[in-house]
Amino acid sequence: MQCFVILTKQENNAECVDEFTQYRDAKGVILLDILPQGQCINAARYCSTLDRLKEAIRRKRPGLLRRGVVLQHDNGTPHSANLTQQWLQRYGWEILPHPAHSPDLAPSDFHCLDP
Repeated sequence: MQCFVILTKQENNAECVDEFTQYRDAKGVILLDILPQGQCINAARYCSTLDRLKEAIRRKRPGLLRRGVVLQHDNGTPHSANLTQQWLQRYGWEILPHPAHSPDLAPSDFHCLDP
């Protein structure tokens, strides 16, 4: 199995966030997803992003989807919603637990955000 870690940078703005999300594995970035300004992340949008991630994995890491995917994300509403859980079960993706109250980024990941 291959583990994909989601790295996000957010700036809170009411209920929406300005956000980009980096999906990566040990070999590097698989997908960079940028949430358009003014849009909110919800389960449907997150599942759409997972569809794009699945396609990016198919293109950039051939054969990996057959071996299994382990995804790490936090327990945010879009991640824990029924729609998202159904998507993950349909494709057999495993979730690596994310401890409560953990930062989205570990200090060791800050280099990913350099300009």
